[in-house]
Amino acid sequence: MTQNWKKLGQIYLPKASQRHPKLISHAANPLACHLQGDIFRIFYSGRDDRNRSSVGAVDINIYSRAVIYDYYAPFFEHGSENSYYSDGVSIGNCYEVNGVRYMLFMGWRNPDKQHWYGEIGRLIVSADLKLVLDDSKPLIGLDTTDPISLSYPWVTARPSGGFDMWYGSTRHWDAGNGEMLHNIQHATSEDGHIWQRNGLAVPYEIGFAQAFSRPTVALNKQGNKEMWFSYRSGSGEKYRIGHAICDKESQWKLDLENSGITVSDSGWDSEMIEYPFVFDHDGDRYMLYNGNDYGKSGFGLAVLENI
Repeated sequence: MTQNWKKLGQIYLPKASQRHPKLISHAANPLACHLQGDIFRIFYSGRDDRNRSSVGAVDINIYSRAVIYDYYAPFFEHGSENSYYSDGVSIGNCYEVNGVRYMLFMGWRNPDKQHWYGEIGRLIVSADLKLVLDDSKPLIGLDTTDPISLSYPWVTARPSGGFDMWYGSTRHWDAGNGEMLHNIQHATSEDGHIWQRNGLAVPYEIGFAQAFSRPTVALNKQGNKEMWFSYRSGSGEKYRIGHAICDKESQWKLDLENSGITVSDSGWDSEMIEYPFVFDHDGDRYMLYNGNDYGKSGFGLAVLENI
């Protein structure tokens, strides 16, 4: 069935004149946590004047799109010089293990005279939605399976027990056409803490879809997994939101033409569209997403018309 996301507009744009020094620009990677009724706390990655990202938040009524409260201070700041998240924290999603809620993130490092790279970390989310670093070491670090850079994790619990993770992994900074090859990989865990990496999850095609980021996974009405993500083709286009579907044998297939959402003709999301976050509320399926300039133009909301 062809799906269509109805755009509900740009619902948040940070104003630099009213910002904490760690959150003066950008509201990238929006992540929704339900508070009460139609109100969600939406965490995001904002930046300081050196482009280092920390985690901010705003409370928004999803139904009316009204901002209830815009938090001045960051909920979690990027780390010190020698930490694995010294140059930024880009959030993925939340999951729960034995009553403890965790928030996953991509920790950035930009070493002097070296290429930047990322690894995957984890925050503990308290009952009042405060954020505390879980460990000074990455949850998922670089290794022989993922030797270059990691990004944007998404974890879901399996009904039969255990957990699935989808995350980004760089294979080449330049795949021969001036664009990186950054795949979506898969990992599994029985306890939510120790992860077994399983390699490539979503197929790629050089010059068509080769630079993926921030997967978001949900079940459709038939009980099958669907994934939305941002991607670049490698042919010079900026980010678009893509789609993949998973069959009963757990094999993913690209379904880019059926993402149901693309750039607008004009305005804040007319040049690029990226970093989707899909969630359900009160019988509807919503998507938070970023537009132009990697979140500098804030984030918007869309609702699926044929859930």
